[in-house]
Amino acid sequence: MAQTTVAKTSVVERFLRYVTYDTQSAEDSPTYPSTAKQLVLLDRLVEELREIGLKDAARDEHGYVMATIPATTRKPNVPVIGFIAHVDTSPEASGAGVEPIVHRNWQGGDIVLPDDPTAVLRPAEIPALREQVGHDIITASGTTLLGADNKAGVAEIVAAAEHLVRHPEIPHGTVRIAFTPDEEVGRGTERFDVKKFGAFCAYTMDGAIRGQLEIETFSADAMILTFQGFNTHPGFAQGKMINSIKVAADFIQRLPKDALSPETTAGRGGFVHPYVVEAAVERTSVKFLIRDFVTAGLKDKEAFLEALARETVKAWPGAAVTVKVIESYRNMKEVLDRYPQAVENAREAIRRAGLEVRETAIRGGTDGSRLSFMGLPTPNIFAGENNFHSRLEWVSAQDMEKAVEVIAHLSRIWEERA
Repeated sequence: MAQTTVAKTSVVERFLRYVTYDTQSAEDSPTYPSTAKQLVLLDRLVEELREIGLKDAARDEHGYVMATIPATTRKPNVPVIGFIAHVDTSPEASGAGVEPIVHRNWQGGDIVLPDDPTAVLRPAEIPALREQVGHDIITASGTTLLGADNKAGVAEIVAAAEHLVRHPEIPHGTVRIAFTPDEEVGRGTERFDVKKFGAFCAYTMDGAIRGQLEIETFSADAMILTFQGFNTHPGFAQGKMINSIKVAADFIQRLPKDALSPETTAGRGGFVHPYVVEAAVERTSVKFLIRDFVTAGLKDKEAFLEALARETVKAWPGAAVTVKVIESYRNMKEVLDRYPQAVENAREAIRRAGLEVRETAIRGGTDGSRLSFMGLPTPNIFAGENNFHSRLEWVSAQDMEKAVEVIAHLSRIWEERA
């Protein structure tokens, strides 16, 4: 039987190069992708994919890179599968001038980042890090994020592609690859062409600890409650002015203090989260994130907020409120339950890599969630990234190697079970 396990790949070398590219996305940008600097790495990835033999590698006008690993099997009707990662990094921390540091054979002590001695990874505070004794831990230098989210996934996919091309004795069907921009600003799938990608299912390599498999996300809406008041000259406002700022403040004060918020929920608990207030005397808007693992639960939470808002304005004669709900994304489990093979094959690939399968529900969303509802069932597999969006971000070199193994195993398992 042909060997699939990957002993050593180019994943770490590639990762250390990729993180030096500043690919930070921008939330308020009107362009797509949101920043031109993402295209620099995307174009470099096209070159590298062609260098390893993926002749059709190309970037489209929206920044999406797609490529094909040709099938090696003689079996007919092996499903086409895909692997996806995003190149952009979070706007929450600088991604410019990243200096990656490899802490080789880490033995469990605190990791002090040299460019800011107050930036310290303390294993006593980071349970996932305590599992990594003896591993090579990669961090940034203390003033930037590392970019493991999601350049670890990018490097793993390229390294796995290189491995599969170099080992045609490993039987697999056609495998598609995609690298995307703007995931961190919620626009990573906005112009993704599912039909062009042409896969039966795909896997995002964008999870955290080794062995992790994510097949469930929040369902999510945004909700905007706009309180209408009346403005007039404050010197002559008696009996006339209705200050919508005060109405909105009264409404916010009425929200539960010990429930239904991000700071009071965990596990499968959903929440309502006021995160932006745009205030003026005449009109004040309060923007909410609404989250629940059960889609029907969103309606319950939205009805609760609307009732609370209307109760509030009754206490302020002349005030009014309008409500707008915007669908964000839905729990991808609603789709993945209809594609059990996509999930079971991922479990088996993780087991074949010698890892325990750790299935978790994401208290958030992924590109895979949106892609699943666009017709491309897409679970999320670990990439090894931890403390993402932070100057304390880190990844294990050995975990990245394991992720490469999982990709190789998964490609083969689909062929075996066809």
